[in-house]
Amino acid sequence: MKTKGIGGSTIDAELSAITPNAHLVKPIQKSEFNSRIEKACQLMQDQKAQVMYLHAGNNLYYFTGMKWNSSERMVGALLFPNGIVHYIAPSFEKGTILDFMEVEGTIHCWEEHESPYQLLAQVCSENGVDSGVVFIDESAPFFITDGIAKANPKFELVNAKPITAGCRMVKSEAEIAIIQHAMTITLEVQKAVARILHVGISAKEVTDFIHEAHKRYGIPSGSYFCIVLFGVDTSFPHGVKTPKDLEDGEMVLIDTGCELHGYLSDITRTYVFGTISELKKRIWNIEKETQQAAFDAAQLGNTFSSIDDASRVVIEAHGLGPDYELPGLPHRTGHGIGLDIHEWPYVVRNEETVLEPGMCFSIEPMICVPDQFGIRHEDHIYMTKQGPKWFTEPMFSIEDPFGVTL
Repeated sequence: MKTKGIGGSTIDAELSAITPNAHLVKPIQKSEFNSRIEKACQLMQDQKAQVMYLHAGNNLYYFTGMKWNSSERMVGALLFPNGIVHYIAPSFEKGTILDFMEVEGTIHCWEEHESPYQLLAQVCSENGVDSGVVFIDESAPFFITDGIAKANPKFELVNAKPITAGCRMVKSEAEIAIIQHAMTITLEVQKAVARILHVGISAKEVTDFIHEAHKRYGIPSGSYFCIVLFGVDTSFPHGVKTPKDLEDGEMVLIDTGCELHGYLSDITRTYVFGTISELKKRIWNIEKETQQAAFDAAQLGNTFSSIDDASRVVIEAHGLGPDYELPGLPHRTGHGIGLDIHEWPYVVRNEETVLEPGMCFSIEPMICVPDQFGIRHEDHIYMTKQGPKWFTEPMFSIEDPFGVTL
């Protein structure tokens, strides 16, 4: 038995058939950044937080709209619970900071020989914070946290995750629309990948195609990441040093995504090229059953731990596992997605966060059979007031994974 929708086309034909559509969804608007500030301030007030430091990176962007990569120089912002924002940056970057600024705030600059940490302490003092708890962006490098601590030993630095994650875990309609569009693009790329496969094709050829296909859809950066594995290589969840070329009858695992307006897609498809063995079919179907059980457990009011539990109940019912033992599921069932490819909430045992509308996360309970193959069906869902909804429809069957005959 052979797989439908796999092979039969060429790289040139598939690339030529793509019509750009990434422009059809709008980026986050300024009004939403202001709403995020308001929510963060409410959480800060609830926790009696005096101030929160946001470091260059996705947390700074999420709340202020300022895109800035983290480096050895401090670039960040202080958010006070009254909604006032103060930026801290090198003097020579002031013009660029003004150009990137979406949420208005005072810019405080330091020269190269000066301490940005002392400047931060000064700005805090001028705003009534001379001691006590200071919330620090959990993604800030240690040297930043260390510098702030030494600049004012009276500060008690605590993790800002309850505020940052408390906001970012729940996506708005605009965020979900962007993620949906990115996921739809990547799923179409996945379908095209399947059609270009042939015996002897290399992982690099497929990776290059995926990168170019995303660009043809209007994603300037192409693929955000790409894992292409054939045969025994698929038994290693995140790949091998030197991927092998494709042979007949082998498992194919493609895991890729793209970035659109800062938000990410992430989809894995696993299927057989050529003849399907009974063992591959059995494990593939168990994987599908496991993914569906996790989806069914993703109900409002449940915990993320309970979703991971639901995956393992199915795995173990088929004589696999238990826990993380192989053959079986060697890692958590899923992860949140948004501005980061992996972010809160995580679908893992002991994660007691409760599901609520707006949360977005993957369901990917991979099954690995050591020294033979691995199968990962990865789709993401978002929570609505009625319950879970797929961003992308899961695989249909091992014989027709993309549903081309339906």
